[in-house]
Amino acid sequence: MARILVTGSSGGLGFNAATELASRGHEVVVHSRRSSRRPAEGAAPWLGAVFGDLADLDQTRDVAEQAAAFGRFDAVIHNAGALRPPDAVPVNIVAPYALTALMDKPGRLIYLSSSMHRGGFTDLRGLGSGRASYGDSKLWVTALALAVAARWPGTTSHAVDPGWVPTRMGGAGAPDDLAAGHETQAWLATHPDVEPATGGYWYHRRTQLPDANARDQRFQAQLLAALEAHTGILVG
Repeated sequence: MARILVTGSSGGLGFNAATELASRGHEVVVHSRRSSRRPAEGAAPWLGAVFGDLADLDQTRDVAEQAAAFGRFDAVIHNAGALRPPDAVPVNIVAPYALTALMDKPGRLIYLSSSMHRGGFTDLRGLGSGRASYGDSKLWVTALALAVAARWPGTTSHAVDPGWVPTRMGGAGAPDDLAAGHETQAWLATHPDVEPATGGYWYHRRTQLPDANARDQRFQAQLLAALEAHTGILVG
């Protein structure tokens, strides 16, 4: 049995992943922006819930404090996402970075990426302005996942492209399979034999080669330095 936090789990892929994991007997802590949007329990109850708007750094810090009350997590799925500026940068990259730095190191970290990361730019000036695109933010969070994999030998870290699925963000006409959209995250959070064990970029349980910029160690170092300067939080 694993203890797992899933951010952005009031609906969509996050809710589906949390529901699947809880139905398997895992202790799942869900997250939503407001307590009024606490995810409804399905076939199995949640261990608990944390609340806070991940577009706001102070509230993100508070989410980390709330999560600490549950002890160390075996896995954290950074599922929460925003499609458009100005929320795309704080939700898609700043919050995952801050939560990663502030929480006790879990056994496994899973970060939600997108195929659109391949069109993202490495110009980090958009980090502070909030004017960076969705693709930029997904390039950066993919680089963050790979940087953590290289720097934290005791924690596995992966990025996942869930596909373009028919959620509220993806839209009703999205062509990819909704069930397949969350299964890889749940699998990576709990399966005992994942190969590669860390540093993978996944799509439907298969690894792909992410954009070269995400794999560039110099860019990874630049990104971590920019995030530290932006948040005042250091990843150990």
